[in-house]
Amino acid sequence: MLCSRLSPSSFHLSPLRLLGTAASRTVGFKQAELHPPALNFEDPSAFRVKSLGELLRALTVFRLCSFPVLVNNCGKLMSVARSILGGKAFSLMLRPTVYAQFVAGENESEISRSMEKMSLLGLRPMLAVPIEEDLGESVGEKRYNDNMEIMLECVRMSHSNAWCEDPMMQLKITALLSPELCVKLTAVIVQQPYDLDLLVRAMDGEDVTFPGLDQKEGAHLMCGLQRLDKIAKASVNKVRVLVDAEYTYMNPALSLVTMAMMKKYNTDGAWIWNTYQCYLKESRSLLMEALSLSKREGFCLGVKLVRGAYMDKERKLAEKEGRLDPIHQSWEDTNDSYNGCLDVMLRTISQNPERYRIIVASHNEESVRRAARRMEELHIDRDRGSVCFGQLLGMCDHVSLTLAKEGYAVYKSVPYGSVDDTIPYLVRRAQENRTVLQGIRKERDLLRREFKHRMGLIVRGGSS
Repeated sequence: MLCSRLSPSSFHLSPLRLLGTAASRTVGFKQAELHPPALNFEDPSAFRVKSLGELLRALTVFRLCSFPVLVNNCGKLMSVARSILGGKAFSLMLRPTVYAQFVAGENESEISRSMEKMSLLGLRPMLAVPIEEDLGESVGEKRYNDNMEIMLECVRMSHSNAWCEDPMMQLKITALLSPELCVKLTAVIVQQPYDLDLLVRAMDGEDVTFPGLDQKEGAHLMCGLQRLDKIAKASVNKVRVLVDAEYTYMNPALSLVTMAMMKKYNTDGAWIWNTYQCYLKESRSLLMEALSLSKREGFCLGVKLVRGAYMDKERKLAEKEGRLDPIHQSWEDTNDSYNGCLDVMLRTISQNPERYRIIVASHNEESVRRAARRMEELHIDRDRGSVCFGQLLGMCDHVSLTLAKEGYAVYKSVPYGSVDDTIPYLVRRAQENRTVLQGIRKERDLLRREFKHRMGLIVRGGSS
């Protein structure tokens, strides 16, 4: 057995944390009085870089996304439309609308055109392969190996194209390791902590025994770890890999694997990052534990800070299983959680900017302003790379473009692939982010004002 409860690198979770029943162990970070915002997200001229067609497309798509009945049933509606129109006609219908708004393209040539345009606007791409699984969707080793090759191609594209100086990509561990095993591993590490060295040795190809797993499960974990190791090895010193968080019933296993990759590859820089979902009551304590572990083990820590996207499913599952809701009860509590975690990371970065990094992955203007203000107060350079910002492609452009104009590093999460490959991903994102989609009234208003301004110029130009 290669695990020890006393090992400093042991990764352990309490049963309460696993079940999401523990209340936050720290007092919520209360919002301080803000100075007048230095960043202005009210100016429709941020959209001057968009063509008239792009403005019209965004207005149309955002208007459709404002109807809950459409968002809630978009998967069924698209399935019906595809069956009626056929695959080719369905693809032709979606390509210039929803697909063009949120997806970079299908092949490298299309992706490059989108990324070059983004680069001209001062935005950086963070490529995202739209592959993930949930329970009951496991597909077997061959498909996982195929997914690995797709991820390696993503590393190559991100690095070989001169889109930005510090490329990033996103990775879903459940594209390479079955969700069922992640759930089983989560249950195991509640009972006995896993030494990170055990997983590192498995990544290196050593034949190890995984406590609590049978032979078949251990063999699959070994294959999954070696797939992840190949991606990490290909990306180090080239592309920063941001590992996404998923559901609470598998997140502990995902974090365990991610921390093992960090221990192996983040010796001189943050190349592997982990994601922290601040709508969870446990988010602050998880982040503090990660900081402590990184200091003990001597690896650099990269943090993607999000509010979270699985709220509805998490709450329904907790109710079904008779557990306490793992999600904060109010939007204000989630904001306190996000801003508290943000402040912890910014203070840590100000003390050691070479070993800690964060991407403020948020569409929330107040959090973005807060991060920018705290960077100034803590004397964190905008262009050093230790703090950057992130939003989804096709959304929140008034925030992204304003930040880029002011000299901040701004990434857009960029899914790519065919219509068939990306639509399931987009449907899932739409349903998980329905609150964001239905709350984009301000962006629609700014787009509408810019559209009217542009049409006015055309009318005046035609009548002169």
